[in-house]
Amino acid sequence: MSTAVAITAADINKLRQATGAGMMDCRKALTETNGDFEAAIDWLRKQGQKVAAKRSDREAKEGVVIAKTSADNKTGFVVCISCETDFVSKNADFVAFAQSIADAAVANDVKNAEELNEVTINGAKVADMINDKLAAIGEKIGVAKFERVEAPYVASYIHGAYRMGVLVALNKEAAEAGKDVAMQIAAMNPLAVDANSIPAETIERERAIVIETMKADPKMAGKPDEMLSKIAEGKLNAFFKENTLLAQPFVKDGGITVEAYLKSAGDVTVNAFKRVALG
Repeated sequence: MSTAVAITAADINKLRQATGAGMMDCRKALTETNGDFEAAIDWLRKQGQKVAAKRSDREAKEGVVIAKTSADNKTGFVVCISCETDFVSKNADFVAFAQSIADAAVANDVKNAEELNEVTINGAKVADMINDKLAAIGEKIGVAKFERVEAPYVASYIHGAYRMGVLVALNKEAAEAGKDVAMQIAAMNPLAVDANSIPAETIERERAIVIETMKADPKMAGKPDEMLSKIAEGKLNAFFKENTLLAQPFVKDGGITVEAYLKSAGDVTVNAFKRVALG
């Protein structure tokens, strides 16, 4: 007696990425074929799905990134619809297609990419619209990235002809400061809001690299560990200044930090940010 194979979310996502089929269709395909990946692709094809299996190994590094907020500016969304060539990504119809999907994300208050694929636009599911577009243009496309934030006020910014989208979650309404900080994030690509927001393992990895680099330096030979640790802390502070948003020099006025700029703008604070770029 055979037992059913457990179908995981990772299996479903792998099949979805390989074929371009919808999440629920991929789940059914894997269930019907007891988890056999190749058989699931055949099952989808037998159901009349426009399967993108032959394109699954192709890179989709181009695309369109849309950043939008809800009407009350309390929720922000970034959606990246990927494709393979800039010929397609720069096409006005493809940009409008991506805009319509981002609009649907906002209108339906979508929480993740899987949910977005199931949303309907004029009676058609986003996943099916993507398959139709794939068939029409002959390139692998899909919802490549999705981010969402909530805050008392969210600012959005699209940089460089839809090549990057930024969301900034603020403690209160501050449209100008929000746009300035979003542009800062686009330009300077910080890792986190502040030092406390950087994962401990990232800090430890950076510290270990700094110490090992110093130990390999002949000028540091024989220096006591205590001295190396103090120097390492100084280098870590420089790392934080360069890689955390609030400590970075403000791009519009290098004489002050982003934190100082926000304070001068009326004690505005950044709760979180998202930066989505192509590639």
